[in-house]
Amino acid sequence: MPRFTFFLILLFGCASCGLFADSFREVSFETADVGTVYANLYGEGDHAVVLAHGAIFDKESWHPLATAIVKKGLQVLAIDFRGYGKSQSGSRASAKYLDLLAGMDFLSTQGAKRVSMLGASMGGGAAAQAAVEAKTEQLVKLILLAPARVSSPNKLQGNKLFIVSKGDGLYSSVVSAHKKASGPKRLEILEGDAHAQHIFKTRHGVALTEMIVDFLAE
Repeated sequence: MPRFTFFLILLFGCASCGLFADSFREVSFETADVGTVYANLYGEGDHAVVLAHGAIFDKESWHPLATAIVKKGLQVLAIDFRGYGKSQSGSRASAKYLDLLAGMDFLSTQGAKRVSMLGASMGGGAAAQAAVEAKTEQLVKLILLAPARVSSPNKLQGNKLFIVSKGDGLYSSVVSAHKKASGPKRLEILEGDAHAQHIFKTRHGVALTEMIVDFLAE
């Protein structure tokens, strides 16, 4: 085999080997209320994960976690909520959950047959609402990382993982939401008081990443 041909195969033909798991492309799609969402799309695969950021974060904040998830053979879509980056609101300015539902629909056009979702803080509240409104059996797994608000925990779809720090101001509400949610479900309580995505910057960051990746890949 010519050396140049071998190099091309190595460069473009080994997506599954994880060498280029940190690469992504920016995509955009329309929401039900005619808004526009921009997102970073990583990898490929029939199981995809939508990542929903907190209020002071954006789609780029998920890059380290997204690359870890992709190495397990999953596809990842990290969105910018309406009003963040280039994403624009539709007719329902505060309906962030519509951005996530649109993301789930977009992933179905990218070969995803199963979709999971991870939301942190503000994004956790939006993810919880999306998990109530999603089409039946559209959502297989839901991770709520110190979600800001879970209005209907008993209606959440999917296999659920709640994560919160013991000293987080939202600790009680997260524990309560977990208690009211139907199974399958799981609650993980971490030491410290770091909130949502801030946990990744603490000594628990590696363990949190592994917990999330393992839950999604199992």
